[in-house]
Amino acid sequence: MMSKFKKYLLPAFFLAFLLIGISAFLQSKPSPKNARVYKTVKQFSPYTLEKRFGGLEIINKEDPEFKEKPDNMTLFKEFERLEKAWGKKHLKLEKSTLVIMDNNGTTVHTLPLHSKDETDFVHRYYGI
Repeated sequence: MMSKFKKYLLPAFFLAFLLIGISAFLQSKPSPKNARVYKTVKQFSPYTLEKRFGGLEIINKEDPEFKEKPDNMTLFKEFERLEKAWGKKHLKLEKSTLVIMDNNGTTVHTLPLHSKDETDFVHRYYGI
């Protein structure tokens, strides 16, 4: 009876580790983004990823004291959380135009949205 289980033990462990690995990969993957809109907004966002000897680090271009070093599993989720929080305060949707504002609420850039996909991305990703 015991030898029957032993022959399935190694494949079962392999399958379990494979499933755990795939699950971890899917959880750490960044959200899909609209390239045109995200690239434009990213120019005005203070948060950026910086490559360091120990891995990636989130820095704030406006605050030299701000540095976050989340583990690789949560890096993109944490970066997205910071970008979304910034977006709620600095982005505004007026009809089909995305307005990007500075810290004082002054408009620094406007981006006309050309498709429903771009508008949906702004609603989904930045929550506005």
